[in-house]
Amino acid sequence: MKIVYVDLETEWRGGQGQALLTVQGLIARGHEAELVAAETGVLARRARDIGVPVRNVSGHRRRWHAAQMLHKLLRHSGTGIVHANEPHALTAAWLARAHRRGPLVVSRRVAYLLGRGWASQDRYRAADRVFAISRFVAESVVKSGIPRDRITLVYEGVEIPAPVSEAERHAARGSLHIREGETLLGCIGYLLPEKGQDQLVRVMPSILKQSPQCRLLFAGDGPERRRLETLAAGLGIRDRVLFAGFVERIAEVYAALDLFVFPSIAEPLGTSLLKAMAYGLPVVAVASGGVPEYVESGVNGILAAQPKPEVLADAILPLLKDRAIRERLGKRARKDVSERFSADIMTENTILGYQDILRKREAAR
Repeated sequence: MKIVYVDLETEWRGGQGQALLTVQGLIARGHEAELVAAETGVLARRARDIGVPVRNVSGHRRRWHAAQMLHKLLRHSGTGIVHANEPHALTAAWLARAHRRGPLVVSRRVAYLLGRGWASQDRYRAADRVFAISRFVAESVVKSGIPRDRITLVYEGVEIPAPVSEAERHAARGSLHIREGETLLGCIGYLLPEKGQDQLVRVMPSILKQSPQCRLLFAGDGPERRRLETLAAGLGIRDRVLFAGFVERIAEVYAALDLFVFPSIAEPLGTSLLKAMAYGLPVVAVASGGVPEYVESGVNGILAAQPKPEVLADAILPLLKDRAIRERLGKRARKDVSERFSADIMTENTILGYQDILRKREAAR
C-alpha cells in the first residue's frame, strides 16, 4: 500500500508520537509510507533523524501549503491512502480534495463533539473512515452525526521498553537530583487545565504529612506551568515539586519514577499513562474518558473516582506504604499493555483498517 501520512502540528504531544510510530511500522512492513509535516516541528525533525521520508511544509499558512503539496502529489504520483492525523492535516487534505483521488482516513484523538459549522462537518464526512483512539472517542463521533459504520476503533500503541536496570534507574534519578530514600511521583504530559495537574499539587501537602520523603515531578510544558508553580509556592511545597519542562529523553523520566499519577479529566485515552504501564510502573488514574478501557482498578492500576485531592490521597497513600502492591500492579500493567497496546498491535490494526477501506471501495466499483 501507498500511504501519505499528514500531521501539521509543530509541538510534540501524544498524537505526534503516534504518527511517527505508525509511519515507522508501515515502512517496516514493506508499505510505501511518507510523512507530510511542519518543517519547523518536532515531528519532522525526529522523523528525519531516524530516516523516515518527510515532505516539509513551511510557513505560517501551513494548511494551505500542505493542501497545495497534496494536490500536486496525488495528481502526479497516483492515488494512495491519505491519512490525516489531526484537524489541521484534515483541513489540508479536504482542501486538496484528496477524497476525490483515493481513500481519506482521519484519526480522531479528542472526545469533544465536532463543530456544527458546515466546513467542520463536511471535512469529516468526506473521509472514508474515522479512526477513533478509544470507544469513548468513538461515541463522541457518533453523537456528532458520523455513521457508526464509518468509524474504526484503533487504540494508540506504545513501544514496550526493556526492563529498567538498577544502573539506569540510579543514573536517571541522579540527573533529576532525587536523593537516596526519596519516593518520586510523576505526571508526564502537556500542562493544561483539563489535565488536572493542579489537583496533584493540591494533594501533595496531605501526602507529605504521611510520606515526607515524597517529591512530585511534572515532565512537560504548557500554559498551566506558571499557575502550577504559583500554586505549589502558595502551599509551601515548592521545593517538593519539580517542573522539568519538555524532556527530550523522556525514557529517563519513566526510569526514575516510583509511581505514576494521571489526574486527567475525560482523557480520550492517555498515551503517557500507557507508557508508564509499559515501563512496569504502578499507576493511579482518574476513572474517566478512555482510561477505564484499559486500567482495571486493583488489577493493573488504581482508579480514583474523581480528581479531588482527598480522593487522590486515598488512592496514592496505600501504594506508598506497600511496595509489594506497587510491584504487583506494575508487573501486571506491563503485561496487559504488551498484549493489547503495543506499537506493533496499533500498526497492525491500522493496516487492517486500511485494507477494509480498500476492499469496500473495490466492491463498490
